[in-house]
Amino acid sequence: MKFSTQEEYGLRCLIQIARHHASGGLTIPEISQAEGLSEANAAKLLRVLRIGGFIDSSRGHAGGYTLSRPADQIPVGEVLALLGGRLYESDFCEKHTGFEKLCTHNTSCSVRSLWQTVQIAVDKVLHKITVQDMLGSEQTFQTQISIPILQSLDN
Repeated sequence: MKFSTQEEYGLRCLIQIARHHASGGLTIPEISQAEGLSEANAAKLLRVLRIGGFIDSSRGHAGGYTLSRPADQIPVGEVLALLGGRLYESDFCEKHTGFEKLCTHNTSCSVRSLWQTVQIAVDKVLHKITVQDMLGSEQTFQTQISIPILQSLDN
């Protein structure tokens, strides 16, 4: 399983905006420089995030991109779903039937069960983590967010 560059950089751009939310909006050049992206690529990602309802944009001297709602109300799972979709979609089997019109394992498939289980676990983790959680250091995230969430999956 791999996450796309759109998901990676889109999330990074959103985190940049969240970090600077209190001081006003960030411009495309500021975001592209902070993330090492071309301005065209940053603009494309910001457009997706704006249409998806995660950020707002304003023009003018004090303009730029800001969060459309507080960072603690933006689940990372929603952002990644917008930027790239889920790892396993319910119509996966219809898209991967091989030479047949219907999958030969349509009625009983342990592989489908595996991917559904993985998707459920990923959804649980990504919907518990918010953009606010992503604003701290890697160490803070590990100790305060990641490890407790993973431990809660054991229950």
